[in-house]
Amino acid sequence: MDALKEGWFSELDPTLWPGQCFSLQCDKLLYNQKSKYQDVLVFNNKLFGNVLVLDGRIQCTEYDEFSYQEMIAFLPLNSHPNPEKVLIIGGGDGGVARECVKHPLVKQVVQCEIDEDVVKVSKMYLKGMAKGFDSEKLKLHIGDGFEFLKNHKNEFDVIITDSSDPEGPAESLFQDSFYELMKNALRPNGIVCCQGETFWIFRDLISKIISFAGNIFPSVSYAQTQIPTYPAGCIGFILCSLEKNKKFSEPVHVFEKKTVDEMELKYYNSDIHKAAFILPTTFQKTLDSSSPNYTR
Repeated sequence: MDALKEGWFSELDPTLWPGQCFSLQCDKLLYNQKSKYQDVLVFNNKLFGNVLVLDGRIQCTEYDEFSYQEMIAFLPLNSHPNPEKVLIIGGGDGGVARECVKHPLVKQVVQCEIDEDVVKVSKMYLKGMAKGFDSEKLKLHIGDGFEFLKNHKNEFDVIITDSSDPEGPAESLFQDSFYELMKNALRPNGIVCCQGETFWIFRDLISKIISFAGNIFPSVSYAQTQIPTYPAGCIGFILCSLEKNKKFSEPVHVFEKKTVDEMELKYYNSDIHKAAFILPTTFQKTLDSSSPNYTR
């Protein structure tokens, strides 16, 4: 892989994030192969632990993955009154599944991941995340999430899309047709939560998605979390609900400190849930002007 030189991995991508580059020292190369869909790389860094890279883009590290996995899972789960059946699209490292199965109201989690090699590699090198695949609540399906949704109508309370960036295998997951399919797959008052990139780099893309999602769903919102190994040090989530005027920033289920400790949560709590929807003024203005159905 061209990004791996002289003992360093560099996230060089002039298309997605021009003029900048995040680098991590590669202390030990663990895996470097091409799957049916993408380049799959795993290496170890002394601070960040094992690092999963797909097509030259960091997907997760053992050091900071929890801030992303917990938020993309519990923001929608705790915004829904009874999230019994959950669909995860993507998330081949197992981290989102690990968090979803913790929720006491979740009875079944169906996961659709397109690349079986990512699952296999994660079970080998990202065991702390991949243990999500061991839950009796989980049913794993290997296939295309777009095609999967076409055959599942009115079935899920919550749909979580843990995708890579909007190029390559995940490109279709950033289009309005995909949001239409998710809507049709939801039960009444259902909620979706999708990886929503970072405002610092993808302001126009986020505004576009909020705009068309607001034409599909009666409520749409945006939250963010801190994560040092993603571009700009943060990443967002686009949330949509079939419920009109949904207040995503007000969790339906409030986790007390005892619950947070018992669930071994490292980032998410009810205060963080509320705070995630408070955005810088310039970002907020963009969202407010993107859709009349934007809520907080």
